[in-house]
Amino acid sequence: MAMPDRDLLSFGRDITSEHGEDGVIEKIFGIIGEESRWCADLGALNGRHGSNVWHLVKESGWSGVLIEADRTYFEKLQAEYAGMGRAHCVNAFVSFEGESSLDRIFARTPLPRTFDLFSLDVDGNEYHIWESVSDYRPRVMVVEFNPSIPNDVSFVQPRDTGVFQGSSLRALVALGKRKGYELVAANETNAFFVLEELFPKFDIADNSIDALRTDHRYETQLFQLYDGTLRIAGYDRLLWHKRPIDIEKLQVLPKRLRRYPAHIDESRGLRAFKYWARKFPLYPFVQKLRKSLSLWT
Repeated sequence: MAMPDRDLLSFGRDITSEHGEDGVIEKIFGIIGEESRWCADLGALNGRHGSNVWHLVKESGWSGVLIEADRTYFEKLQAEYAGMGRAHCVNAFVSFEGESSLDRIFARTPLPRTFDLFSLDVDGNEYHIWESVSDYRPRVMVVEFNPSIPNDVSFVQPRDTGVFQGSSLRALVALGKRKGYELVAANETNAFFVLEELFPKFDIADNSIDALRTDHRYETQLFQLYDGTLRIAGYDRLLWHKRPIDIEKLQVLPKRLRRYPAHIDESRGLRAFKYWARKFPLYPFVQKLRKSLSLWT
């Protein structure tokens, strides 16, 4: 029996996850089955808060590689999994190549080359880190995307470990296809991918972005009015800083220049004056001068 599109999200529930990921992951493996029972978590924090793998390692007998760069969080991560030989905690800041690349870090652990689940959440460089992995092939990927970017925009943040901007879902879907993955679900902030050979098991008729990602609560739309005024709709504050967006600071033109260029004046006298002024031989020159001055204002 075919599953309705987007049905995976209906199984969402949280044990330690934030947006139903625990339940969605459980359902995914209910469909494709477990194999290695190994997971990896990059951006593990203290091991419990917002974790998509805690219940797998702590309660379901899975083994895991848990990576956290912040030393304070890492010490809490170690304490959370103390005495559990199947939990391999790593304190490392992951880069794209060299000894700090994910391939090299994974190679220093017992993680098998093909493993069941990789949860990737580093608040920015998910695209480049996933792209850099070549030696390992997780069956399921859970990847954070920037939820403020609309479905039709393909945006990839700079390949820089010092930048934290996030990439769009469209860009991650394109990357996933190049690496042999298909999208099966997308919630507020996370995209769920499976290996392309596993995708038919889900009987999803349409796995396009628009079909699977319908939550647009964090998107801000910018539009312009005829007189040059800019306005916004949707989410009206900065996503992480929680500060309201000041629409006046977004304006390109000062208020005195926000006029529709082809407007018709309400005053009959002013309309008559413009009519005769346009017949003046120097009128085209005056108009060009006005436009030039407005550009420099």
